[in-house]
Amino acid sequence: MTRHWNPRAIVFLVLAIAGLIGTWTYNVIAIIERRDFFGDWFGSGPAVGSLTMDLLIMAVAACALIVIEGRRLGMKHLWAYIVFSGLTAIAFTFPLFLANRERRLQQLAEQPGPTAAM
Repeated sequence: MTRHWNPRAIVFLVLAIAGLIGTWTYNVIAIIERRDFFGDWFGSGPAVGSLTMDLLIMAVAACALIVIEGRRLGMKHLWAYIVFSGLTAIAFTFPLFLANRERRLQQLAEQPGPTAAM
């Protein structure tokens, strides 16, 4: 069972479990109270808590991926993506990171030598 479970995989698994428990706690409350789930998004019901937890766990996982993948690829200024996600939105900074990641992968692919296999 522990085969291939490195510390990064465990961190992402813990985040996945936290996301499931966190969101479904609020979903169950909404079901028990027979709430209008989508209506509650705009009316501050339990669905808002579920959506908030969903986005929070996703943002933490995205920030972890930014750091892990960025370091692996030798990208610079990774801290800026995380800081600016709090100032703008993770919906902006995470795709921006992915775009720059693709640029870095292309750059590495064009370099001669053993790193071209990435």
